[in-house]
Amino acid sequence: MKHFLLIDDHSVIRSGLRGLLSELCPGSEVKEAGDGVDALNALEKTSFDLVILDIKIPGTDTLGLAQSISSLYPATRLLIFSMNPENVYAKRFFKAGCHGFLSKESPVEEIQKAITLILSGKKYVSETLAQLLADDSAGNIPVNPFEKLSPREFEIVSFILMGKGVSEIGHLLNLRVSTIGTHKARLFKKLRVTNVVGLKELATTYHL
Repeated sequence: MKHFLLIDDHSVIRSGLRGLLSELCPGSEVKEAGDGVDALNALEKTSFDLVILDIKIPGTDTLGLAQSISSLYPATRLLIFSMNPENVYAKRFFKAGCHGFLSKESPVEEIQKAITLILSGKKYVSETLAQLLADDSAGNIPVNPFEKLSPREFEIVSFILMGKGVSEIGHLLNLRVSTIGTHKARLFKKLRVTNVVGLKELATTYHL
């Protein structure tokens, strides 16, 4: 019997995946978590074959969560299931130990293919991402400036783009406001922007 953990703050997404997994793996056990805290609690109690994780979950550092799952539970496979663009996020999450990146807009057949491949011990890479990686390797596309950011800087950028201020970000990450300010200044310099408006324009250009 396969054990699955669905980590997503939208119950309708979890419900849809639960139904799909029940059809794909009859008799499997599917558990759900709406945030990182619930997810880690579930992982402490059950050995999961596959964790399916969204990227944008309020109050959750999903990149850090992916790294923790990969480090603490190396036998557990990890699939990212998100509306966020592959060209911005995929390589970062693969480096964190994930085994696949899948768009929520993918047809059912593609979702089934990804899950089957990952459960068999392989990695899933979409045709679109495979081409992007090939072009990137060959130097045929410009370097995405957001790839210059450290994991912490990228996390802070994500919060800024969600409209959160320095104080709120500090609270969410349990860091001092001054520390967030330092990170913000550093990432602005790396991205060559001077304000949030410029950051949002750059993010739009790279579909962040």
